[in-house]
Amino acid sequence: MTRAIILVADGLGIGSAPDAEEFGDEGANTLLHIIEYIKKNRSRPLFLPNLTRLGLLAACEQANDVKIESTLTSEFMGAYGFMEEISSGKDTPSGHWEMAGVPVLFDWGYFHDKNDSFPPEFIRRLCAKTGVSGILANRHAPGTDVLDWFGEEHIQSQMPICYTSVDSVFQVAAHEEHFGLERLYEFCQVARELLDEYNIGRVIARPFVGETPDEFTRTGNRRDFSVLPPSKTVLDKLHDAGGQVISIGKIADIYAHQGISESIKATGLEALINKSIEQLEQDSDNTLIFTNLVNFDQDFGHRRDIEGYAEALEYFDGRLSEVFDAMREDDVLYITADHGCDPSWPGTDHTREFVPIIAYRKGLQGVDLGHRSTFADLGQTLAEQFGLERMQYGHSFYSSIIHLS
Repeated sequence: MTRAIILVADGLGIGSAPDAEEFGDEGANTLLHIIEYIKKNRSRPLFLPNLTRLGLLAACEQANDVKIESTLTSEFMGAYGFMEEISSGKDTPSGHWEMAGVPVLFDWGYFHDKNDSFPPEFIRRLCAKTGVSGILANRHAPGTDVLDWFGEEHIQSQMPICYTSVDSVFQVAAHEEHFGLERLYEFCQVARELLDEYNIGRVIARPFVGETPDEFTRTGNRRDFSVLPPSKTVLDKLHDAGGQVISIGKIADIYAHQGISESIKATGLEALINKSIEQLEQDSDNTLIFTNLVNFDQDFGHRRDIEGYAEALEYFDGRLSEVFDAMREDDVLYITADHGCDPSWPGTDHTREFVPIIAYRKGLQGVDLGHRSTFADLGQTLAEQFGLERMQYGHSFYSSIIHLS
C-alpha cells in the first residue's frame, strides 16, 4: 500500500503567471526576488541544498526562462516542474481546491470598497444575531495593523474587529480572554451563514492576546470557516474509498472538513514539520498526510519581510533531511504552493504566479515534469497513486515518478 505527503509552502510562487497582468502582478516572482535580495544584502547567498537538489531552482528557471546562479550541485534527486492556476482567483481555497482536482471556475464575491467595506444590511443582521453592539474597522487592512489600531477599543467596547482584503474573505479579530474564544467562533459561524448569499469564500477567526498594542499577539487558535468545494476533491475520494486523510495545520478548515479523517493543529513552522514527521513515522497505509506551512505566507509574505522569508526557507530546507529519513520506500513526497506572495511586491496581498511542483521518492533521479497547465495535475496524480476514480481535471504525472532512473 502507498502513502503520500504534501507539504504546501504557502505563498511560494516562482514567477508571474500568463494572466498576472489582470491581477496587477506582472513581474512578481516570490522565490527569485528573495534570492536576488539575499544576494545583494547579506554576505552569503540563499542556502537551499535539499530544495535545489529536488529541483526548486530549476523549476523557477523554467517558469521564467532565467538563469539562477548557484554553487550547489546540479544532480537532481526529485521530479520538478511548475504549475499554472486556472481558477479565477489567487486565494487560498482556490489554490488548494484546484491542487486537489477541483478548480474554482466561478467568481467569488468580494468586498471592493477599501473603507466601509461591508454592506450595512449584513452588519445589521450580524449584530442582531450575535448580540454585539457593533463592529470595528470595517475596512481593508493588514491583520497585524488592525490590532494596533483597534485592539484597545475592542477590549473596552467588546465590538469585534472586522476587516477584509482583496481576497474573498471576512476576517474577525477578537481577544481570547476579554471577548472569549468560543464566542469568537460562534460569531464567525453566524457570519459564515450570512455571507453565503454574498458568495464569500472564507470567514477567518483571528484570536489574539495581550493588553496593549506592544503586547498584542495573534494566537495559534485561528479557525477558517470555508464554503464547500463545488464537487468531490481527491481527498473525498480517498476518504470514501477507506483511505486516511490526515490534515496538519489549516488544511481541514480550507476544505470545510470534507474528506478529512483526522485534523491535527500545530502553530509555527517547526511544529507543523514536527507533526508531519510524526505522521510519517506511524505504521499507516493508504494514507495522505497533507500539511499547510502557513508561516511563509502569513508571517513573511503578507508582511513583506524578505529576510524572514529567506530564513524560513532555509529552516524548511534543513528539516527536509528528517522528512526523507522518515519516509518508507514507497512513500511519495510532494512539495508545492497555492499561490504567490512576493515579499518584494507593493501592497500586502497574494501574487498571481506559477507554483512549483516537486515529487520525491527514494531512488528517484532528475525527472523534468515541465509546464503543468493546471494545479489539478497534482490531484490527478494522487488519484492514480491511490487507485481512485479519475478526477475531471488534470493530467497525472505519476508514471514519471514511479519508474526510477
